[in-house]
Amino acid sequence: MSGVPQRTLLLWCPDWPVLAAEIVDGVPATDPVVVLHANRVVACSERARAEGIRRGLRRREAQGRCPHLTVVDHDPGRDARAFEPVVAAVEEVVAGVEVIRPGACATAARGPSRYLGGEEAAAERIVEHVAQSCVVESQVGIADGVFAAGLAAREGRIVAPGGTREFLATRPVEALGRPALADLLRRLGVRTLGDFAALPAGDVLARFGFDGALAHRLAGGRDDRPLAVRQPPADLIVTADYDEPVDRVDAAAFAARTLAELLHERLAGYGLACTRLGIEAVTAHGQELHRVWRHDGLLTAAAIADRVRWQLDGWLTGSNGRGGTRPARPTAGIVRLRLVPDGVLAQAGLQPGLWGETGAERERAHRALSRVQGILGPEAVVTAVLGGGRSPADQVRLVPWGDERVPARPGPPPLPAAGAAPGAASAPVVVPPGGRAGRRAGRGRAMAEPPWPGRIPPPAPAVVLPAPLAADVRDAAGDPVVVSARLAVSAAPARLTVGDGRPAEITGWAGPWPVDERWWAPAEARRRARFQVSLADGAALLLAVEGGQWLVEAIYD
Repeated sequence: MSGVPQRTLLLWCPDWPVLAAEIVDGVPATDPVVVLHANRVVACSERARAEGIRRGLRRREAQGRCPHLTVVDHDPGRDARAFEPVVAAVEEVVAGVEVIRPGACATAARGPSRYLGGEEAAAERIVEHVAQSCVVESQVGIADGVFAAGLAAREGRIVAPGGTREFLATRPVEALGRPALADLLRRLGVRTLGDFAALPAGDVLARFGFDGALAHRLAGGRDDRPLAVRQPPADLIVTADYDEPVDRVDAAAFAARTLAELLHERLAGYGLACTRLGIEAVTAHGQELHRVWRHDGLLTAAAIADRVRWQLDGWLTGSNGRGGTRPARPTAGIVRLRLVPDGVLAQAGLQPGLWGETGAERERAHRALSRVQGILGPEAVVTAVLGGGRSPADQVRLVPWGDERVPARPGPPPLPAAGAAPGAASAPVVVPPGGRAGRRAGRGRAMAEPPWPGRIPPPAPAVVLPAPLAADVRDAAGDPVVVSARLAVSAAPARLTVGDGRPAEITGWAGPWPVDERWWAPAEARRRARFQVSLADGAALLLAVEGGQWLVEAIYD
């Protein structure tokens, strides 16, 4: 910790917790207002100070001094949110701002003083801009180091270069912001920062520890901590307004291509890639449309343009709202279009496929499936996600193509298909409008974490029926096969009839595997037993008996 402290400009907003309560919650800061934390005053308005209220008073004592006092609870989140516009206003004048705390921010004084005509002119310019932009009163202090600049800001003072040590020497030790240390120093007879700075550094470290040694350096004007300036977030959103409403697909395609190229150029300028794209549109009648597209690879300019064009096509050619299967189309043309890169990452962070890049075939599949989603909606194309559970239907969850593939129940993570890039989605299923798709489970993939007692053993069935089919199982004598409450099978299953079909001979069977779920909730309780059976024609089925009724749940290859 050596070197000359950096010349620092610090902006301070007095009574900021009170002002934040006025900005966010509408509490008038001109009234007697106090902000309490742990039943003590941490901030108060000017009117409250006129009534004799000071920081550190207990709530009851503060209300005793001012009976018509307005009490507000301390909320650091509220203070930070309200301070963000102030920081943004400062960044419009100077670059490289560090937020010290809600109500105070600092920047290096050298740059603003050089291009704004001196330190005094820079301070006046910043204070004036904050007042005009945010309607907030503020004060600026300039000194060597952040600590001294903060004390100077409370007086609106500019300390001459090299005069920081003398400026600090007369300040009380309470200015360090360490109540316990200040109380100890006063009991030892050290009352000012100058007295504290005059003590030998080695003795201070031995007596007060590392924090005391740091405070000793601050008291001596040796605050050489560099500013940790924040980088303003890049504005990546692109917007286009149209005088004539866009209500034709060809016009929408042109608008999509132009806006997509602009977004791609803006992302490329920051070295970013887009993986999740938000498309927002506003019609001439004020209707707002929004859709988010996901992609597990690099969204090029052409890919962005395609998705915007598909989405606009899907909106503009939707149903007329008279019972059609497509989403209802807007009642007027589009007058505003916005592209929001919701998910961005560095281009180097994209992981290639197993054999290098993803390849043209995979990109064409993405384009085709996304095109279907743009016309029929996101639920029209789904993928299967494997998770935990006791039945095959529980272990498979269908999610829209491109959405995050998270299992519904805990279990081992799904494995990508052979030849697919890590994290790639499994084979999609296109669901016709108004229809349902059969769910497919991976063969031979056991759900071993957690164990899920009552789960059927591997291999997993190939096809899980959306709705189980009613069946009839009889023994060799033609009597119905019954499973008792103690899981005793009345006779060996011999014939199976599914629905109104013809009876089929059962050549082998295994089971039962009992499941007694949610017995503690009578409305959700379910008790059933499963069987695996093989038929004479080579088919294999997963059966379940529940409440005396036999059902076909899944089919094996």
